[in-house]
Amino acid sequence: MDIKEIQNLIKFVAKSGASEVKLEMEDIKITIKTGSEKTETTIIQGAPAASLPQTTGPVAPQLAAEPAAPVKAQSEDAHYITVKSPIIGTFYRKSAPEKPNFVEVGTDINVGDTVCVIEAMKLFNEIESEISGKIVKVLVDDSSPVEYDQPLFLVDPS
Repeated sequence: MDIKEIQNLIKFVAKSGASEVKLEMEDIKITIKTGSEKTETTIIQGAPAASLPQTTGPVAPQLAAEPAAPVKAQSEDAHYITVKSPIIGTFYRKSAPEKPNFVEVGTDINVGDTVCVIEAMKLFNEIESEISGKIVKVLVDDSSPVEYDQPLFLVDPS
């Protein structure tokens, strides 16, 4: 099982709403636990597989490190409303490389305005604002992976 297959499995489990999935094969055992704020992946290798230990190392620290950043941002900017990701996938600020960003810091948005696109399993999902206000801060870099319920933008509703 390669890293892409493991990442796709993690995405599928998170999207399905299952709280825990265990997968055991001849040479590998994978347990994926999801919760309201984090996804935990444990990979145990039984038999030697040359490429697996090198590719799975970065997955666990990345997933463990992501929930800490949003908590800090929310406490510093408590009077702002947070636009969060409704799905897991890859965050894009524009619809195509040659197009302008949907929103910038200082942009006024209304309910229903597209603020970004999240690509999940080769589908590009336009994310629309559920609030009106002014974009104060963009919390995610363009072309970055995002998790379900991860903060994307801070909006000043006044």
